[in-house]
Amino acid sequence: MTAAPAAGPATAASTAPATATGVFDQLRRHLSPKLALTGSFAGRGAVEESAGGCRVTLSDGRSALDFGSYAVTLLGHRHPAVVAAVRRQLDTMPTSTRSLANPVAAGAAACLAGYLGDALPKVYFGLNGADVVEVAVKLARLATGRARVLAVRGGFHGKSLGALALTHSPLYRVGLRGCAVDVVHLDPEDPDAVLREASAGDVAAVVFEPVQGENGAVPLSAEVLRQWCEDAHRHGAFAIADEIQCGLRRCGERSVALADGLPVDAVLLGKPLGGGVVPLSALLCSERMYAPLAADPFLHSATFGGHPLSCAALPAALAAIEELAGHGAELSRLLDLALDGLGQRYPGVVTEVRGRGLLRGIDFATPRAAGAVVVELAGAGLLVSPCLGRPTTVRLLPPLVGTGAEIAEATGILDAAIAATAAG
Repeated sequence: MTAAPAAGPATAASTAPATATGVFDQLRRHLSPKLALTGSFAGRGAVEESAGGCRVTLSDGRSALDFGSYAVTLLGHRHPAVVAAVRRQLDTMPTSTRSLANPVAAGAAACLAGYLGDALPKVYFGLNGADVVEVAVKLARLATGRARVLAVRGGFHGKSLGALALTHSPLYRVGLRGCAVDVVHLDPEDPDAVLREASAGDVAAVVFEPVQGENGAVPLSAEVLRQWCEDAHRHGAFAIADEIQCGLRRCGERSVALADGLPVDAVLLGKPLGGGVVPLSALLCSERMYAPLAADPFLHSATFGGHPLSCAALPAALAAIEELAGHGAELSRLLDLALDGLGQRYPGVVTEVRGRGLLRGIDFATPRAAGAVVVELAGAGLLVSPCLGRPTTVRLLPPLVGTGAEIAEATGILDAAIAATAAG
């Protein structure tokens, strides 16, 4: 019998690579060669090393403005109030027994429900956005006894199998024969779409993003969404607003759906909910929708759901977001001014600029042009978010902690990158 190889010591000193080259080697060997390739392009051979506020420091000493990070860093990196709250909990009780009552999760749930005016009093905590999409769909189907769910063309709701069924782009389903949920994708400009589908029967819920993020910062019509919600309710179905990317003041409001007066049964939050320090997502919903989980709290559970470190971050994050809300409105105004006329300056390259608040999308004529701009931006010190499901679009996601000078710096880099792409 061949002896098992001796295990090496799992210490930071033995596993952390000393150089950027070592990082890329480990990425290729243990994660994905494509991650190594894209990371090398973005950092021009350097890797991320530390961060604070809007800026990331690379291993070669350069710094970059972070207007990307999957929309997580709304409060920038290492916001001091959030870090302090997490550190206090780390020194007290960093995990939960799952048998005894968890006061940190209970307090966070009350805080979050109150933040949205107690309109949706029930809360479920996850870690990633897809976690709460999954539980929302599950509860809607159980509460109604129906199978079908309506989603929207261009929508993105995650990549886990149930959430993936709601995500519109077929790019994410390559190689999969089917998904676990029966979903119909609606035309976002058709106000009668929900009525037509619900009249045919068996609809449990309609799920939508008030501002589609992955589709390139596309705001949906509040009038259409209001009609959808009302038609869903007339036929006994739920209306669910996925605000994982656009909520929490990213687009100016605590909840875009509630601010627009939409009669939703649930709002999904995530990304910056943990203050950009720890992972956290949440479903807030009505008593009726939550009823199956109220009757059996173990109907849907997760080992790290309601984790004390994440839940400790929530009150600090919400307080910081509210302190900066007015400043965010001013940053949005500055973005409007800076991006105005971009298409006129670069005809044939930039085809559209749109968005709401601190979620902006810039459409380019071709995927090649969009990719070239992203590479130019990263090299010049500005990190942004490409749209995987819409490869002609680049997203700008500036944090609330940014300054007017940083908005000017970022848009100056953007202008130069587009000019270089146009010239090439």
